[in-house]
Order: sequence, then structure tokens, then C-alpha cells
Amino acid sequence: MSTTPEEFRPQPGKYYSVGLHPWSLSDTSKESIARLEAAVQHEQVVAVGETGLDKLKGGVNYEEQLIYFEKQIRLSEQWHKPLVIHAVKSYDDIIRIHKAKRPAQPWIIHGFRGKPETAAQLLREGLFLSFGEYYNHETLKSVPLDRLFLETDEGNMTIDKLYRKAAHIRNQSPRRLHKALAGNIARIFPLEQPARQSSQPENIMEYVRSTKGEQMP
Repeated sequence: MSTTPEEFRPQPGKYYSVGLHPWSLSDTSKESIARLEAAVQHEQVVAVGETGLDKLKGGVNYEEQLIYFEKQIRLSEQWHKPLVIHAVKSYDDIIRIHKAKRPAQPWIIHGFRGKPETAAQLLREGLFLSFGEYYNHETLKSVPLDRLFLETDEGNMTIDKLYRKAAHIRNQSPRRLHKALAGNIARIFPLEQPARQSSQPENIMEYVRSTKGEQMP
């Protein structure tokens, strides 16, 4: 599960992602950075985000979004936790920043709907792509299994249906797809082994909820 830095109150047995979403930024967000830094250090926080860049909608202007995005990149690197990214009309900037920063921590594009060409650029930079209910089928087919996630945040489709749909599009068995993506989750997210459930997670954010309070991958 997750929440904003102000609302972060960890409960036993839960995992969280904490970040400042570009839609929620405001003139008071400077005060939230210190709270975010404190929250990210908590052992139950397994990712920073959603953060990101949105040229169509944001609580502050795009230049300020860039500032907050880079601050959250720093926290991701400092505390060794992956970055979950909301991106709208901003892939060029995300690629540029990734090239400049060369982060050690994984970056995951949330709810990716782009074309295969855009996906190829992001994959060349080492990013992971997470797909929800709506996406370009050719793009989904082009993503290597070890760089792929599925998520339930965008629509009403269950994770089981998402797996069956994606497996059909990729001409793979749901079992193989599930095994590969569960391995990605276990590899990317710093979950403590004793606290893991006995079965592998199906959803990239099975333990983590977005800053908007909605179920994520």
C-alpha cells in the first residue's frame, strides 16, 4: 500500500510506495520533500513514486515538475529503491535525464501506452514498462519478458484477465508470463524475504498502492 508523505503510517505486514505525483504538486510541496525523505527510509517502503512528468496536467508548471522529479530520483538512488514514473508527453525528457543521471536503481514507466518506437527508446535506456488495461498491442509484443510488468491501476479488468489478455497477444502461456513477471517483481522490489507471501505476487504493486490511493501494478 502507499500514500502521500503526509499520510504515510505503515501497518504491519504491508509494503508501500511513497512519492509526489505531478498532479498533486503545489506551492506547499517543498515542505513535503523532507517528509518524503523520512518516509523513504522506512523498511516497509519498497519504491519511490509515483513521481514523474506530465505536460498536460500538473499541480505546478512543468519546470517545477522537473525539479521535484530530480529530487525524487536522488532519494531513489540514496535509499536504493526503484522509481515508479507517471509520464505524459515527457519521454524525451525522461530519457535525457536518465542518460545524464545513469541511475543504479530501476525506473518503471507506469501505465505505458506508447508506440513500439517509444518503447524501444526506453528499453535501450534500461527502463521497465508496465502495462494496464489499455495499450498498443504491438508494443506489448515487443517488450522482453524481463523488462515487463502488468498492472490494474488504469481500469476495471482483474489481474487474471490482464494476464490472459497479454499472454494471448504475446502468443505465450499465462503460466510462463506469470512466472516471468513474478520473478521481475521479486528481483526489482526490495521486499524482506520473511515478510513475503508464500506465493509469488502477480501484480507489480500487489503490496503497493499509488499516491492516488488506487491499486497499481
